[in-house]
Amino acid sequence: MAEKQKTSFPKNKIKILLLENIHESAVLSLKKEEFEIECLKGALTEEELKDKIKGVHALGIRSKTRVTKRVLENADRLLCIGCFCIGTDQVDLEAAQIKGIPVFNSPFSNSRSVAELIVCQIITLARRLGDKNIEMHKGTWDKSSKSCHEIRGKTLGIVGYGHIGTQLSVLSESLGMKVIFYDTEPIMPLGNSRPVSTLEELLKTADFVTLHVPKTEQTNNMIGEKEIQLMKKGSYLLNASRGSVVQLEHVVKALRSGHLYGCYIDVFPEEPEENTNSWFHELSTCPNTTMTPHIGGSTEEAQFAIGKEVGDKIIKYINSGSTLQATNFPSIELPYGGQNTHRLLNIHKNVPGVLKNINSLLGEVNVQGQILSTRGGIGYLICDVEREASKDLKKQIASLPSSLKTRILY
Repeated sequence: MAEKQKTSFPKNKIKILLLENIHESAVLSLKKEEFEIECLKGALTEEELKDKIKGVHALGIRSKTRVTKRVLENADRLLCIGCFCIGTDQVDLEAAQIKGIPVFNSPFSNSRSVAELIVCQIITLARRLGDKNIEMHKGTWDKSSKSCHEIRGKTLGIVGYGHIGTQLSVLSESLGMKVIFYDTEPIMPLGNSRPVSTLEELLKTADFVTLHVPKTEQTNNMIGEKEIQLMKKGSYLLNASRGSVVQLEHVVKALRSGHLYGCYIDVFPEEPEENTNSWFHELSTCPNTTMTPHIGGSTEEAQFAIGKEVGDKIIKYINSGSTLQATNFPSIELPYGGQNTHRLLNIHKNVPGVLKNINSLLGEVNVQGQILSTRGGIGYLICDVEREASKDLKKQIASLPSSLKTRILY
């Protein structure tokens, strides 16, 4: 197996740039591989990153750094990008794909953290704990039970029954809540939860509505004035998904009119690029409203898991070419071909005739293993060939008009 670790490019010359205080679990994993690591605590602006990205082989970011097309145009050696968070909205995925750069993320590692936070906020809203806490800090002692309720027997409506939604479903049922959910895909209910056929039905039925959907064209401004008016008078709205999902100006009106009895918001349409003491939103003037600064997945446990998962995906891509679970790339992996082989990686345009052209070249050599898959505008080939032929074969495949990026891995 010693031969497997010999790459065509020395590991200690592979530069990894980690921004936004990536968790130590990722740093330790990458250091074990003897890569050259540079860690920065904060995010970089587009102009800063355009300069910094030169010579970097792998980039690790969280949610604040924007990897735009202009940044990628300056990425002369970039092999892959790791988003140490759930989403990849901050990366121009199409531009990265065209340049042959797979993007990895961790879509599920913080599911439990978000689900627990939502349970906490449901109870907080039902008992008006946010307002009570503010009153106590101001010196007001008000032991009234008015408008304070148990959550047992109440109906929770979950919009988006994925990894977070299903965990939340189980937790909420254990507290005695009735659970309904709406999802665009048919999903098997857990416990006694039940699906509803439309979003409108969920909004009209639920006492608490919580949103756990991705950022898409369909979810953009999904909850506006019409949807809020469909909700029961005296109900509550919670959003820890994406800031683009809810039109907050209509939430403010509903809270002030008393149509909504409370809300919890963790994500906003516009969020500061860095910590600040001057942030303000009109929601802060509304009754029974709790807000947090996009911390749904911000627990030590979740950040450790995210760091380990995304760090391992970067390592596997650099070491073996594996793109399993890449968000913008064909998801493939090829087992190790043996000590007498070299591994070729080829990223190419997804056009007719590519496989025929590549196989006509491979037909002249001994091939130990091969896998090819396409996604969108690109195709990705992993191939283990006899060592003696690898250098010439790389040149021949790279010279094909369809080829975007070709390299010998080991």
